[in-house]
Amino acid sequence: MHTLTVDALNPAFLNVQYAVRGELAIRAEEYRVQLKTAGDNHGLPFNRVISSNIGNPQQTGLDQPPITFVRQVAALMEWPVLAELAKDVFPADVIARAKELQAEIGSVGAYSHSQGVPFIRNNVANFIQERDGYPSNPNHIFLTAGASAGVTLLISMLISNPRSGILIPIPQYPLYTATLAANSGVGIPYHLDEDAEWATSAPDIEAAIEGAVREGITPKALVVINPGNPTGALLDEATMQNVVRLCERYGLVLLADEVYQTNLHSRSTHPFTSFKKVVRALGSSLPLVSFHSISKGVMGECGRRGGYFECTNISDDIIALIYKLVSVLLCPPLSGQIGVDCMVRPPRQGDASYALWKQETDTTHAALAQRTKTMSARLNELPGVSCVDSPGALYLYPRIRLPDAAIEAARKAGKEPDTFYALGLLEDTGICVIPGSGFGQKEGQYHYRLTCLCPGVDEYVGALERFHRKFVERYGGL
Repeated sequence: MHTLTVDALNPAFLNVQYAVRGELAIRAEEYRVQLKTAGDNHGLPFNRVISSNIGNPQQTGLDQPPITFVRQVAALMEWPVLAELAKDVFPADVIARAKELQAEIGSVGAYSHSQGVPFIRNNVANFIQERDGYPSNPNHIFLTAGASAGVTLLISMLISNPRSGILIPIPQYPLYTATLAANSGVGIPYHLDEDAEWATSAPDIEAAIEGAVREGITPKALVVINPGNPTGALLDEATMQNVVRLCERYGLVLLADEVYQTNLHSRSTHPFTSFKKVVRALGSSLPLVSFHSISKGVMGECGRRGGYFECTNISDDIIALIYKLVSVLLCPPLSGQIGVDCMVRPPRQGDASYALWKQETDTTHAALAQRTKTMSARLNELPGVSCVDSPGALYLYPRIRLPDAAIEAARKAGKEPDTFYALGLLEDTGICVIPGSGFGQKEGQYHYRLTCLCPGVDEYVGALERFHRKFVERYGGL
C-alpha cells in the first residue's frame, strides 16, 4: 500500500519560499478570523488587520475604487443583454467597446486562442508602438493570467539543468526565487545600491556574473524590475543602456518586469522608459522579454488575472515552442484579456467615458503619491529608520536598525530579526508587513516592505511610529 507523503513529492518544491504570503500573512489571516468570529471579545489590542504585505489595491481594508470604464465593459461582456436592459446606464463608448469585443470574442465562457484573442494582441501591439515609437509584432505577444504566469513560464524554459542561473536583483520580488527553486535553478544575486536610492550598477552585475561562472554556474538571463519591487526605484536611460550592453556581452536574455510602469509619483521628473525602447534605439539584437499586468497601475484588477509579455529579438522557433507550451493550458482567462484591452485602450479625450476615467485615475495617482511622500517623511524621523522616498511602484522599503537585545531575542526565538520585528508589529497593531529577509538584503541589514495603498495614512503611520518607539525602548534603545 502506497501512502502519499511529502518525501514522495518533487524535492524542488520543498525549497519554494514566498514571503509575501508566508508566515506573516498566515498569522494575519488567523487574526482576521479571530476578529470576525469572536466579536467584541476577541482579546486583541487592535480592531482590524491591515494587509500592507501585498500590492492588492482593491482588497477589503485598502478599498482602491475600481475604474468605472473597466467594470462597465466587463459587465456588458459578462451579460450583453444589459446594454438593452440598462441602456441609459452605460455610456456610448462603453457599449461600442463591448460590441466590438463581442464580435471578436463571442462568449466569455468559451476558450479563446491559446496566445490570447488576436484582436486584443493587436491592440497591445499598438499600445507598445505608441508608447515606444517602434513597431510591435502581435504574433510575438502572449496574453497571460497576470504577469506572474509569463515570468514562471520563461524561467522554467531557461533552466536547462541544475547549474543554470538567473541574475536577480536584491532586494527582489520573491516570485523569482520561488520559481527558480521550483525549477531547480540557481538565483545569482546582484545587490542594488540603497545609498544611491536603490540604483542598479552594471559593474555589480558583471561581478555577480563572473562570480557565478567561477562556481560553475551558467548565467542564462538577467531580471530587471523597473520600477522596482520592493524598492520603487526607477532606472534612468543611461543605466538601461549599460544593462543592455552587458547582457549582449555575456549572451544573456533580459527579462524586464515592467508591471509598475504607470505607478509613477513624479511623472514629469521621473518618466518611465521601457527596455523595448532602449533595445530598439541602440539597434541591439539582445533577446528581450517584457512583462506587464492589469494588477497594478491604477486599475488594480488583481483578481481578474490579466497580463501579457512581448518577445523582442526572439527567434520564430522559440516563439513556436512558447505557443506549444501555453496551448497546454488552453488559454488565459477571458476576463483578464478584456482587462488588458481596457488597460491598453483607455477612453480618449472626446469619448463619453473620458472625463470620469481621468478623474478616477488622477485621484488614485494623487493619493498614492501623497501617501508615499507622507509615509517616507515620517518613517525617516524615527530613530534608527531610513527610508528612500521611492519615485514609483506601490511600496516603501525602510531600513531599520535594531537594538542588540532585540536581535538576541530574535535569535533565541528562532527568527530573523526583521521577522521578529514584523511579528511584533502585527501582534501589537494589526498591521501586516513583509520582512526584508523575504526579499533579500545585505548581511547585518534589516528592512521591511509595506504598501502605500492604505487609506487613513495619518492613523496608519501613527501606529507604525508608536510601535517602533515602544519596540526600541523595550529592548534598551539604540
